[in-house]
Amino acid sequence: MTSAPSAEERSLETPAEAMAAIGAAWPLIVADCRKVLGGELHYQAMIYHCLRLTGVPIAQLGMNVKQWIANPVSPLFQKADLRKHEAFRGGFEPIPDLVLFSRQVGADWRRRSHDSTLLTMRAAIEVKASERKGLCLGSGEIIADIEKLAAHRDEVSARGGAMIPVMMVIDTAPIDSERMRHTAIKGCRERARELGVVWFYLSPDVEQSPTIENAAASSIIVPAARHGRGG
Repeated sequence: MTSAPSAEERSLETPAEAMAAIGAAWPLIVADCRKVLGGELHYQAMIYHCLRLTGVPIAQLGMNVKQWIANPVSPLFQKADLRKHEAFRGGFEPIPDLVLFSRQVGADWRRRSHDSTLLTMRAAIEVKASERKGLCLGSGEIIADIEKLAAHRDEVSARGGAMIPVMMVIDTAPIDSERMRHTAIKGCRERARELGVVWFYLSPDVEQSPTIENAAASSIIVPAARHGRGG
């Protein structure tokens, strides 16, 4: 027997509805992720669980979704494609940690369904966690994910879809030296703002989250200039 989420199932037909679902789950994500210490994959699973508990339907929530993008239009994905051996060029495959879909995905986000998953995704979440002994998360690795999310959003938009990119940092290491520096957090948050990527950050005593309505409005509007093929 399949257990049902404790909340009424949410509609995820628009990016704004997906953003509202993430916002509703955030307080539970904060509370639960502060209670345990684990690796990045564990926190991804916890975030999935919190989204389910707050009403995201099981048939519309994927993890580690492989999405082949043929002939990418974003400069970032074009460059990633060109770095491959010539025989394997022609596209790029981002694998977002969590994806919220509209009903039209039909509970099928297998790799073969990449055309459908691109057009039905309403939000993509990348997760970074402070799990390394003696080291803290660096701004470079997080900014790389932020830029990848923005490029992914642009690819979806160029194909007629719409989704919200979300960066979620779980920085709950109990040792101060293993948590991000304030300047790094500020730099990552600013880069996310510049690219229209929604920023969530959590440490043992700091919590950063957006105004959900503003985040939805600013994150799905992509300047037309981004859709042209770059070098």
